[in-house]
Amino acid sequence: MSAQDIIHQTVTENPVVLFMKGTPQFPQCGFSATAAQILKLLGVTQYASVNVLTDDDIRQGIKEYANWPTIPQLYIKGEFVGGCDIMKEMYQSGELQQMLQEAGIVSA
Repeated sequence: MSAQDIIHQTVTENPVVLFMKGTPQFPQCGFSATAAQILKLLGVTQYASVNVLTDDDIRQGIKEYANWPTIPQLYIKGEFVGGCDIMKEMYQSGELQQMLQEAGIVSA
C-alpha cells in the first residue's frame, strides 16, 4: 500500500485525524503541541494521531495529499481543515467547535 493510500484510508476511517510531529502525549514541536492542546480544550478525547516523524513517506506524502506544506494537519470527517494557525483562528472564533459539533464529535 502506498503512502497516499495509507493517508487516505486513515482520514476516511477516522472521524478526527491529526498528523503531527510526535504524539499528543509527547509532541515534538510547538505547533503540534498547540494543535493537540486545541483538540483537548474542545473536548475531543479520541482521535487518530499520526506521528509523521516515524515514516518519511507519510511525512512527505501528507504534504502532497493536502497540498499543504506544513505539519500539523487536521482532518475532520475526511476533510482537510488546516494547520496550527488555522486551527487557532477557528478555535478563537468558535468555528472549530461548531464544525466538531456538526460532525457529531463533541456535544454543544
